[in-house]
Amino acid sequence: MAEQAHTIIGPDTHIKGDMTFESTARLLGSFEGRIAAKGELQIADSAVCKAAVEAGKVTIDGQVEGNVTARDRVELSAKARMKGDLIATKLVVVDGASFVGHVTVGPDAAKAAKPMELEIKPMAAAQPPKVETKPQDPARR
Repeated sequence: MAEQAHTIIGPDTHIKGDMTFESTARLLGSFEGRIAAKGELQIADSAVCKAAVEAGKVTIDGQVEGNVTARDRVELSAKARMKGDLIATKLVVVDGASFVGHVTVGPDAAKAAKPMELEIKPMAAAQPPKVETKPQDPARR
């Protein structure tokens, strides 16, 4: 059974850019860009992920277009649809899964892969909105 996700990207959410996380994230919506994670990425059957992915473990139930590298394992469920190259220590493919790409699997496969480098920038502190007021026209009183 998959670990409970600490981060959930909802089914009506569409994200474009870079994403990093430490523990477990579950994608229900769509993502385009790059994902670098120490933990597990779960791609739900409703999800569409067009990204270069590097994580400890990747579970795919939805659609993935892009290269996937897992330090531990990649699991493709019966509903998984993947186009891209895959590098992992272990690979599980369930009957019904679709995969188009090259596979490198073995105990040293993920170690040989070049790690993805994502620059993490701190978010700017939220600023209160500027409100402009106009003086009232004395003739309108």
